Amino acid sequence: MTREEKALIIQELSEKFAANPYFYITDASGLSVAKTNQLRRKCFENGIEYVVVKNTLIEKALASLDTDYTSFNESVLKGFSGIMFHPESGKAAATLIKEFLKDNKESIKLKGASVDGGLFIGHDQLEALSKLKSKAEMVGEVIGLLQSPAKNVLGALQSGGQNLAGILKTLSEKEAA
Repeated sequence: MTREEKALIIQELSEKFAANPYFYITDASGLSVAKTNQLRRKCFENGIEYVVVKNTLIEKALASLDTDYTSFNESVLKGFSGIMFHPESGKAAATLIKEFLKDNKESIKLKGASVDGGLFIGHDQLEALSKLKSKAEMVGEVIGLLQSPAKNVLGALQSGGQNLAGILKTLSEKEAA
């Protein structure tokens, strides 16, 4: 590979890292060709882009970004590295990896991930990453929490109004009798 080709790959990777706030670096070196194709198919079905790139090129592409990814250099960027990009969800790739591991034990390992600039290193982070909530889910929960007290107040006022009407009716019937 010539220097120009490497520079082009580094530039493309830098643009992908900058455009995608969610990416996972995995080790799928233990997969057969058939299993690798199965993994790529699942990635495609879930809107995840899966790319295999040399570690030195990944390191240079990450160095060009504003976020400090130097902690990836010691442990994450060793051996075989495949990158999973997803533009909208921080947990999509983690969920896919967990699902893939159900049928293919010890086949793929999470080496590291970046979710909105937060770094996660090691396969043991997979569980936490799979439970992340998207921004839309979090906004929905906040709106639900904000609406809850208002609904309670309205419900109390409505039920209080019905009770008051019942009391007034009973009093008016007593006066008439």
